[in-house]
Amino acid sequence: MKTIIYKQQELTPDILFKLSRKIVKGKIIIFKTETVYGIGTNAYNKEACKKIFEIKRRSFNRPLLVLISNYTMLNKVAKQPNQIEQKLMDTFWPGPLTIILHRKDKDRVFKSTELIGDEIAIRMIDEPVLNTLLQYTKVPLVAPSANITGQKTGTKIENIIYDFNNKVDYIIDCGNIENSISSTIVKVEDNKIYIQREGRISKEELQTIALIKE
Repeated sequence: MKTIIYKQQELTPDILFKLSRKIVKGKIIIFKTETVYGIGTNAYNKEACKKIFEIKRRSFNRPLLVLISNYTMLNKVAKQPNQIEQKLMDTFWPGPLTIILHRKDKDRVFKSTELIGDEIAIRMIDEPVLNTLLQYTKVPLVAPSANITGQKTGTKIENIIYDFNNKVDYIIDCGNIENSISSTIVKVEDNKIYIQREGRISKEELQTIALIKE
């Protein structure tokens, strides 16, 4: 496959809309998030999701993170959040907080549920280009970091192009990401917050919402 690379300044609404149609059909794209570069595709497309694992050399027992742009998308894929989950969303979304939620019935939502998990790790993004792209696609995207598994997280665009050129369909070049910190991942159980990975949202910030389970 030949990778098409777009500079951020080249992205007109027309180009973004055309890219969105390609993503819906299962094409693979690398894009900037508010934390690191991600490699993504239509979360509803099982075969496209499998390609993400193959390209990254990622184990199939590691479920994929899902990105959304609004609560309409959330309500289609996840069950009603509890009070603490909702407060986390109200406080930190859109932004670099990933919340593990209970997903809706797999047969009605994802053909790719075994690649995403019985629960769903989900984040509402806060990055203008990607947000526009998601609004055009109207589907959630799977989006692990744009790196080969075991190597440095994708922040340097020249490294990303070197690793993924002619392996993905599109790359959106937004330049290097400086001082990147991954999203914080949390799960709420028994009215307590379990931190799965501490990232940009700190433990101290989370403690303003609920007790942290040590």
